[in-house]
Amino acid sequence: MGHPALRDAVSAPFWLDRDRPEPHPPLRGAVSADLAVVGGGFSGLWTALLAKERDPGLDVVVLEGRRIGWAATGRNGGFCAASLTHGLPNGVERFPDEIATLEALGRANLDGIEATLRRYGIDCGFERTGELSVATAPWQVAGLRDGIGTARRLGRRVEFLDRDAIRAEVHAATYEAGVWDRDGTAMLDPVRLAWGLAEACAALGVRFHEGTRVTGIDRAGGGLRLRTPHGTVTAAKVALGTGAFPSPLRRVRPFIIPVYDYALMTEPLTAGQLASIGWAHRQGIGDSANQFHYYRRTDDDRILWGGYDAVYYNGGAVRLAYDQRPATSDRLATHFFETFRSWTGCGSPTRGEGWWTPAPASARSSAPGTAGAWRTRPASPASASAPPASARRSCWTCSAASRRR
Repeated sequence: MGHPALRDAVSAPFWLDRDRPEPHPPLRGAVSADLAVVGGGFSGLWTALLAKERDPGLDVVVLEGRRIGWAATGRNGGFCAASLTHGLPNGVERFPDEIATLEALGRANLDGIEATLRRYGIDCGFERTGELSVATAPWQVAGLRDGIGTARRLGRRVEFLDRDAIRAEVHAATYEAGVWDRDGTAMLDPVRLAWGLAEACAALGVRFHEGTRVTGIDRAGGGLRLRTPHGTVTAAKVALGTGAFPSPLRRVRPFIIPVYDYALMTEPLTAGQLASIGWAHRQGIGDSANQFHYYRRTDDDRILWGGYDAVYYNGGAVRLAYDQRPATSDRLATHFFETFRSWTGCGSPTRGEGWWTPAPASARSSAPGTAGAWRTRPASPASASAPPASARRSCWTCSAASRRR
């Protein structure tokens, strides 16, 4: 990476860079279950938890090819949004007759996630800060204003902020206006959420097998048989939560479009650095450009800064080599300083991220999603005047054709 702020960055997951729970044993031999869940990310974890809550006597087994939460789930931006339609404008355009119902369901879903975290005592830094949608060019202001009436009519608590008001909220040199949706989005740590969900599932009796890749599905009497390298699971029902990876069900594969996007993570900010940017309400932020940025503060006061490039590789391949894209990391670092021109110096660069995303689904969601990420080695004190850290790979789910995360 050529940007000086990234000179000490090395690739490794940021959220995953901590002590992990002990792995569950891989599957060996033949077992049976009422419900088999393929994938240990958010889709699979929420499916298993809800199934056990609805029927405590149900025998549920989760099969994960690697580790719980290791992919998109453990490498996304940590935006947990109420929208089920990839943003309100997208929902209004595509589902005008159903949008009121979809909005109500989305709010109930976010409320339900919050209630679940409280019920099981899952500490994942959940903060219902809301989200700022910001205009970074004059032509985008009208679009923000136009959506206010629709959002309020559908029950959203939104507030329009003019140029002075939005720059008072967050000291960003590029802002022309903004809309604050006050309670439709929460910030959280996605890995702590995933591990907390897995722990809650296990306490209810869900069985987990990590390091167990499903290689095929066959009919077996009135149910299905999942084949793995060292065993089989016969189940009455199967739920597939494989995200951007090729599904074991071949007819699903043409509908999965992996798209990589990348992000940076700073060191924890000092009190002086935080004062220089404002942002006291800790909202998630997304700009209104077609190639947009999304960014947020973490619970240890780093800034995650991502987006802009969205890269589709020929054939829709998902490969380790695509986790890093130095040109995008350099571009993001440049954009960071263009936005925060009042920056008074950032902690030494340490982390960054790249993302891959399937389509369609809701962006940056901490409900079903997919992702990946990387971490950097702390820089020397001599580089303390440099800003965002390296690039950490993370992934959220979104429609490849949509500009919204």
